[in-house]
Order: sequence, then C-alpha cells, then structure tokens
Amino acid sequence: MTVAFFVAATVVTLLQFVRLRERRLLPLLFLFALTAAGHAADDAGWARAWHLCAGTVGLALVLLLSPRHPAGR
Repeated sequence: MTVAFFVAATVVTLLQFVRLRERRLLPLLFLFALTAAGHAADDAGWARAWHLCAGTVGLALVLLLSPRHPAGR
C-alpha cells in the first residue's frame, strides 16, 4: 500500500514536470521514486540504501527551495 502511494506521487510529479518544465520538480520526483524503491526492496540493506538516498535528495530539496538572503546587511 505504501509503495503504491509513492509510485502514484512519482507519476503525478513526472506529469507536472512534463507539463510545466519546472526543473525544481526533479528533486521531488527523485525523492518519491527513491522512497518507493526503498519500500519495495526485499533486502533490508538495499532498502536502507534507497531510503538514505531519498533522505539525501530531501536535504537537497530543502536547500534548493530555501529562500536566498543577501550575505551583507
């Protein structure tokens, strides 16, 4: 059930990317895809690796979407 949710989220994000051509959607697409792969993995080692990759992409997504502030005030 959980895998189906992340696969559906991946497909919806892919459709939005194709429709809008917004490059900021790519990390979100990878986040959903890697999380789906982690939940679908039979081996615990591979599942952990896929989830670690998804977490890394999530951190990159936070950095990408955080507002930029000027260095000097």
